[in-house]
Amino acid sequence: MTSNTNAPVVGVVGLGAMGSGMAQSLRRAGHAPHVFDVRLDVAEAFARDGGVACDTLAALGAQCDIVVSVVVNAAQTESVLFGDAATPGCAASMKPGSLFVMCSTVDPNWSVALEARLAAQGILYLDAPISGGAAKAASGQMTMMTAGTPAAYAKAGAVLDAMAAKVYRLGDRAGAGSKVKVINQLLAGVHIAAAAEAMALGLREGVDPAALYEVITHSAGNSWMFENRMAHVLAGDYAPLSAVDIFVKDLGLVLDVARASKFPLPLSSTAHQMFMQASTAGFAREDDSAVIKIFPGIELPAPDKKA
Repeated sequence: MTSNTNAPVVGVVGLGAMGSGMAQSLRRAGHAPHVFDVRLDVAEAFARDGGVACDTLAALGAQCDIVVSVVVNAAQTESVLFGDAATPGCAASMKPGSLFVMCSTVDPNWSVALEARLAAQGILYLDAPISGGAAKAASGQMTMMTAGTPAAYAKAGAVLDAMAAKVYRLGDRAGAGSKVKVINQLLAGVHIAAAAEAMALGLREGVDPAALYEVITHSAGNSWMFENRMAHVLAGDYAPLSAVDIFVKDLGLVLDVARASKFPLPLSSTAHQMFMQASTAGFAREDDSAVIKIFPGIELPAPDKKA
């Protein structure tokens, strides 16, 4: 890592599957990221290889020119920014003209309102949901769907490119990035549900699952989600990279956005019900490929004990 003393000080909040990879990409690009996670040991472990572990959000906000928030949803983002009386968030300590980059999947209208709320405090804002998975986050190859003012982009400089291979600029105000992410999640959720349904039918019909996977991944019916998620099913590995309840939330957002304009989404509605069923059946925290477990009368591949 080559240090860049002229670079802005960047903070990353949330060192989960995506956030930790993004922080690693920043470090690889020459930054010394300030990091915060509710699991302080995780933040400290990251900082041992370069960077600064902050024990409070207020401390991180005070020290950073740019704060990148990589948490699950709008409620957690609110907590990151505004905290409560006992535990202040980072917004109160962020300097005027600093930048908050919001990477969660949220209601676009909420993102628009947050931009205005932060502007009243002199804080710039980028609506910047992300996609690509943990491996692409770690390699700096993920996608960012961004929208914000010219001043926000000017403040971000090259920081976005340090974290993502594709940084799409979708508008000069918040909302457009979140709208595109919601549409991406429509496809992602429907594709996972369809992939699970196809694999379940193959199992029910006695097709060898490994052979089915090999054929489909080299045929027109393939999708990125089939190739990625059905590999988890073949391995019998439901350790969550993206959990069932993530798609309960995200497809719920998809339907909320469409409902506001009375726009029908029959496939999204069905996929949402499938994830809801899986969640209620006890698979909420398992990998989203566990949606296949809702299908009756099939025997799923056993865990690969060699792995």
